[in-house]
Amino acid sequence: MERKIPFLLIKYKSRTSTTTTIMTKFTTLATLITISTATAFAPATQQRTTSTLRAGSNDLNGWVPDESKFAYGLPGSIDPIKDFDPFGFAERADLGEMKRFRESETTHGRVAMLALVGFLVTEAPLKFHPLFDMGKNDIGPAIRHLDEVRAVAPYFFEILAVSIGLAEVYRSLKGWETPGDTLDVLKEDYFPGDIGFDPLGLKPDNAEDFATMSTKELNNGRLAMLAVAGFIVQELINGKEIFVSAGLVPDTFDPSSLPVQF
Repeated sequence: MERKIPFLLIKYKSRTSTTTTIMTKFTTLATLITISTATAFAPATQQRTTSTLRAGSNDLNGWVPDESKFAYGLPGSIDPIKDFDPFGFAERADLGEMKRFRESETTHGRVAMLALVGFLVTEAPLKFHPLFDMGKNDIGPAIRHLDEVRAVAPYFFEILAVSIGLAEVYRSLKGWETPGDTLDVLKEDYFPGDIGFDPLGLKPDNAEDFATMSTKELNNGRLAMLAVAGFIVQELINGKEIFVSAGLVPDTFDPSSLPVQF
């Protein structure tokens, strides 16, 4: 086994291979699944929010909190069940709590969407690992991939922890009031989830379009959270990759090849 770790690039000798035909078919399949997942919960009929959005306003992206409306009029409520809140969290929440709930939901949804893509592209048959070159090696289900990283590049976790910490510090400075008599209070002029990160310039300029995009992001994130939870449970149960469990690719993973055994 050869190891080269410049910029976290780790190269292994190939142990398994997948035919060109299978790779081509399932590259297309994985792409279609990712695209369909990103649009599956896009609202066909979105709840009209113009009554609580001030068109052309930059304050809170045009959102005007209205306690008479579901979730204070925040985007995210769609047909066929517009005010879906079976446990009554939104009904009991005051404005500050509602904004924190939406901040958490948006953040977790974004992480889940990234995780979903990670599951699909790093497992067989694609086995795309942007941080290290695995060749045709099969290192098994995604929930075990960090075992391999821990063995060959343990300092990666320090880098990861610092990166996450910096991102969270930036988010807290952007959205949270300075701790004082009360903790965990979002700024009055902060819209939940809008941390100002928009490198591609996709954020709409008007309130109605922003509400539409925000609703789509929320619902894609909700779907991704459910999907990732299902992926994790499935892989914990049988220890096999998602496409292997679905019977779409052969099972070439040897658990004994991993440095950490369970």
